[in-house]
Amino acid sequence: MSKQTKVSTDGAKAVATWNTGIKRDWSILCELVSKDFKLKYRRSVLGVAWSVLNPLLMMVVMSIVFTHFMRGANMPPEVYPVYLIIGNITFSLMSAATNDGMWSIINAAPLLKKVKINRIVFPVQKVLFSLVNFGLSLIAVALVMVWARIPLSLNILFIVPFLAYILLFCIGLGLFLATLAVFFRDVIHLWSVVLTAWTYLTPIFYTMDILPEPLQHLMRFNPMYQYIDYFRTFLLYQQAPSLGANAACLVMALITLAVGYLVFRKNEHKFILYI
Repeated sequence: MSKQTKVSTDGAKAVATWNTGIKRDWSILCELVSKDFKLKYRRSVLGVAWSVLNPLLMMVVMSIVFTHFMRGANMPPEVYPVYLIIGNITFSLMSAATNDGMWSIINAAPLLKKVKINRIVFPVQKVLFSLVNFGLSLIAVALVMVWARIPLSLNILFIVPFLAYILLFCIGLGLFLATLAVFFRDVIHLWSVVLTAWTYLTPIFYTMDILPEPLQHLMRFNPMYQYIDYFRTFLLYQQAPSLGANAACLVMALITLAVGYLVFRKNEHKFILYI
């Protein structure tokens, strides 16, 4: 057999092996997401309806509490509930994805000790499961928009890049936290504190115009502000997000994904020693 033929054969085998691995990982991802979905709503009377009711109830409570002193002068009272629920479900997506992703490798320890499997599947699966719940929460957003008489426009198509941006961001952050949690369990407790602080540092229930101008400029470096503002721009304000907004969301997502992936891949061979 000639060298060229051998190289061609080896290349074909490598591609076939790679394709088989991708298909296997995707099958495992789908199975794990389905399992989590069934477990979450098992023995629940309302079941999936909780994914719609929870953001609605949170929106009602927060609207009552914050509408008079956090709304800002430029926010009409009938629009504020939509502003609020968009911020709430977007931040909740990141919070749930990172919290669950952080535990993913630790909770998968029994399986990882018995079966050879791509470890990256577990943090990614948690992010995808959070994305499914986010999709159900959009029903609540639609109901509030109908109540507020805010129609949909073609700008709704920007939900595709929005979901891509925040999905990549959450995967990167989830991989990073999952790695840290394996080696330093204190990260699990510290992250809850970070999320609480991050909630108040992000315009979820308050508007930007109530902040001093220096803080408004600093807010541009807050990734969750960028994603929430992007979502509000095309859904609430019925405008196409600017090229700068797209660039900011994409760059933040890619940087976070790259850092999370590199940290995870560099340390994953040592996970088995700590879980």
